Amino acid sequence: MTTTVLTLVGSLRSGSTNMQLAEATAANAPEGVDVNVFPGLADLPFYNEDVDVEGRVPASVTALRDAAGSADALLLVSPEYNGTMPAVLKNAIDWLSRPFGAGAVSGKPAAVIGTAFGQFGGVWAQDEARKAVGIAGANVLEDVKLSIPNSLVRFAETHPKDDAEVAGQVAEVLVGIRAAAEKN
Repeated sequence: MTTTVLTLVGSLRSGSTNMQLAEATAANAPEGVDVNVFPGLADLPFYNEDVDVEGRVPASVTALRDAAGSADALLLVSPEYNGTMPAVLKNAIDWLSRPFGAGAVSGKPAAVIGTAFGQFGGVWAQDEARKAVGIAGANVLEDVKLSIPNSLVRFAETHPKDDAEVAGQVAEVLVGIRAAAEKN
């Protein structure tokens, strides 16, 4: 059995260390885990209940909801912007939370990881992402975490997938996600 993990990256920046962390996660996935990084967060309009009605839902939102609906679990990869998660990630969670109580992430295991420039690796942003995705209905894996500090220095010359410590850490995150998905 393969566990499919939909990965949402909260940075749109070219060369983002968080996108690189998502790539490292995919590259170091253990056997039986398939990591799919969703490419379209920049295409999502801001959540608006007026357009979240049958016949008006944007194609980009339908693609996100379909991807989440067919995944076994969710992995959020978040940088920290001004002490919280980026708007693009929060917006994706908002779209996935509807209809309330029956959204595409309802009951699915979800974990949050990330890297940031500061000394704490973006833990505030990751805590906010856990809170939001939990309220959206996901089963937040509180014990499956990874915060990597000093991203600009640590990954200045080395891609996270080539950092042996990070490779092992992201593989452990995926093992935790797989175990939770298998129980689901």
